[in-house]
Amino acid sequence: MATSNQLTPGMTLSINNKLYRVESSVKVTVPKGTPFIKAKLKDLSNNEMVEKSFKLNQPIKDVSLIERRLEFLYPEGDEYLFLDVVNLDQVLVPAEIVSGKVNYLKEGVEIKAFFYGETIFAVELPQFLELMVAKTHSDDENDLANGAKIAILETGAKIEVPPFIETGDIIKVDTKTDEYIQRV
Repeated sequence: MATSNQLTPGMTLSINNKLYRVESSVKVTVPKGTPFIKAKLKDLSNNEMVEKSFKLNQPIKDVSLIERRLEFLYPEGDEYLFLDVVNLDQVLVPAEIVSGKVNYLKEGVEIKAFFYGETIFAVELPQFLELMVAKTHSDDENDLANGAKIAILETGAKIEVPPFIETGDIIKVDTKTDEYIQRV
């Protein structure tokens, strides 16, 4: 059991039987009042951001999520099938957990998955992936004048790339910012 003074980004909390990840926390001091801790929390069940205030030294339930490495196999209906690289178990991950990361999934991509008990709460892609450009095009001449054009990657993701990138090129992509990094 931890206290509210110990809140740090990345901690996982259990509040009213729901899991939250701490995104940020700050001590707030008011002139004629009691100081408190204001935290931004991400609800791990639906990815919504919430703000919550805690009294100083308020007991909080800190929980540990188990991190497992999973390798993407293929989509199956509205879920995604992964292979646990340690024990070779197959794991079905619901689409709402994968959410916007699906545009970077291809067979063999290894991700981190976070479990509480047997329930998966979040997945994290590697920050950088090397992907092939399936198609490039410029919607109008202004794109090329701005020094960028749209590329559709082998996974279906669309990102802006420099004009010299062509279909078939392998490029390095930042999955956190959806940005082109370099040609490989």
